[in-house]
Amino acid sequence: MTSVLTRAEHLWQKRETPEAKQLLRYAMVSVVSTVVSFGTLALVFGVFHFWGEIGSTVFANAVATVPSYYLNRGWVWGKNGRSHLMKEIVPFWAMSGIGIVVSIFGAAIARHFGIEHHLGHIQQTAVVLFANVMSFAIFWVLKFLVFNRLFKVHPLEELDELVEAA
Repeated sequence: MTSVLTRAEHLWQKRETPEAKQLLRYAMVSVVSTVVSFGTLALVFGVFHFWGEIGSTVFANAVATVPSYYLNRGWVWGKNGRSHLMKEIVPFWAMSGIGIVVSIFGAAIARHFGIEHHLGHIQQTAVVLFANVMSFAIFWVLKFLVFNRLFKVHPLEELDELVEAA
């Protein structure tokens, strides 16, 4: 527990650094992406019943990936101009695809849970939304490190120092 408090104190002391501001922006983009995904999933699964848990989860997360890409690229990492297909777009969508696969497992577990416990549609929607958020929470730090390298803002050595310092 002490190491967690020490790390939190160290992060608080570094709050005005460019890296901390970047991490805050990344977190804010994650909030936006989560709201878009959550809202889309609530509509297509919870309200309109377009698809089942898995199809709705895939669709909602694909929709949320579009603003996530542009906000991460431009606001978090300060990149502008034309995106590079193989250096930026493909790796970003590959990481997002892995996240969507993880969310599919979460949706499948939510579906199984709902069937096993005879949940009504509103309760099932809540379970699916929770599973979706938890699935992407698992990926949050990994994606930050990958995107930081992808958009080439900090050399990898600096990231190692930041992680060790934190």
